[in-house]
Amino acid sequence: MPTTTRSATVLVVACAVVLLLPACRPTADPATASPPAGTPAATASAADTAPTAAPHATASPATDDAAAPSPTATPSPAAGASAPVVTPTPGPGVTTAPRTVTLPTPGARFEYQLGGADEPSDDTAVVVRDSTAAPTGRYDVCYVNGFQTQPSQTERLLRAEPALVLHHAGEPVRDDGWPDEVLYDLTTPELRARVAERVGHVIDACAAAGFDAVEIDNLDSYTRSLGRITPADTLAYTALLVERAHAAGLAFAQKNTAELTTQVRALGADLVVAEECREWQECHVYTAAYPVVLDVEYDRAAFDAACAEQSSPATRAAGLSVVLRDRDVAPRGAPEAVHEAC
Repeated sequence: MPTTTRSATVLVVACAVVLLLPACRPTADPATASPPAGTPAATASAADTAPTAAPHATASPATDDAAAPSPTATPSPAAGASAPVVTPTPGPGVTTAPRTVTLPTPGARFEYQLGGADEPSDDTAVVVRDSTAAPTGRYDVCYVNGFQTQPSQTERLLRAEPALVLHHAGEPVRDDGWPDEVLYDLTTPELRARVAERVGHVIDACAAAGFDAVEIDNLDSYTRSLGRITPADTLAYTALLVERAHAAGLAFAQKNTAELTTQVRALGADLVVAEECREWQECHVYTAAYPVVLDVEYDRAAFDAACAEQSSPATRAAGLSVVLRDRDVAPRGAPEAVHEAC
């Protein structure tokens, strides 16, 4: 769920809005994820997913118990596209040798499918799916909840490894917008390493399945930590995840949190998956730092404005792709589903 640098008053209003909206969190359980084999995992059913994406509320996975996606051939860029190749720059403390990863063509059409897998349109080059879904064979981005627990693993983790959960006054710190999720404790190097290893199992499973990149959600969890987790803690932990993704041959996508863009890019992040950057006037922050920005808008007026800007050479932002989705990011067969791109 994105954060911004807007005033405290606006943030309070935005948080109040988030609390009124339904939730959606599908992703694999980090404790059990492993390089998968066999047939593709079934797409999470409507009973298992309840996606949302409010202003600055990420549409994320609703269950972590589904099987991880099965391996597929490494996807190629869409026909006629020449995918940029980047050599990641390790962040502070990262010792792994740089490894080449690929990016989608800047400005390529994409689909955001967290609420359920669909057959992509013929002109779609990039698809974002949950880690429990199979990749498409195009340029595939794997969603991973990296800073908070998945709802179905929360109580299990509190019983088995409570030290990995941030506590305040003896109680686990929960995300007010997603109260069945608790924040990981990132306050010491040892804890950051342990949590990164846990989340790293899901990243590795994404790579084994054939995804090309990962988007790691809830980078802004430090803003909900009651002051316990600092931006410095967040960046030190992010560096570990960037290293893990690159070691697996995956590009690393920053998810929202415009205020940390410069620092996350400096750690070696490769692209951005943003929610409502046109709505919140943040797209320029991302496009100034990254070659590829995938923006999901949920408001028709904001989407139309973004498309109008992208249609004019005078206002077009290089590397920006924009889609309009319903707030439940529902599959095309659902009555309320909205899938549009420009």
